[in-house]
Amino acid sequence: MLRKNRGDKEIMVVNIRKKRELIARILNIGANRVRFEPDKLDDVADSITRENLRALIKSGTIWTVKPKGTSRARAQSKIAIRKKHGMGPGSKKGKKTARTGKKELYVIKVRSMRYYLKVLKDRNDINREMYWLLYKKVNGGQVRTMSHLRDLVKQTKIR
Repeated sequence: MLRKNRGDKEIMVVNIRKKRELIARILNIGANRVRFEPDKLDDVADSITRENLRALIKSGTIWTVKPKGTSRARAQSKIAIRKKHGMGPGSKKGKKTARTGKKELYVIKVRSMRYYLKVLKDRNDINREMYWLLYKKVNGGQVRTMSHLRDLVKQTKIR
């Protein structure tokens, strides 16, 4: 601890940065989140051990501040503008693939078909051989839509 003389007054100047870092290590947080009571800085300066610091935390001389997160304000304003500008189905122009790519549409379609086949297999509506036959057809692009797949399932059941 350093002491500076200013006339008659003796002012204590203590480097509290190290205390702040120690408290941050105790509480497992960042050093910038640690706050001290301005009136009781002398108590903080006098405390040496971790136990002393824990006691000060308990008494309320030292406390922590919540971390600042990323603000959602800009995103929310953007969403509000989008809603205002009428992006509903009546305003859409162009092909389906103009907004979502062909590959994306394909992936969504194939996933839904595979899930449907899985459900049928789990319910024992189709056996394992039939499942794999239809699965390969879906994979090979022979099945156009879900309704087409349902028709194929009906046809295979009849046989």
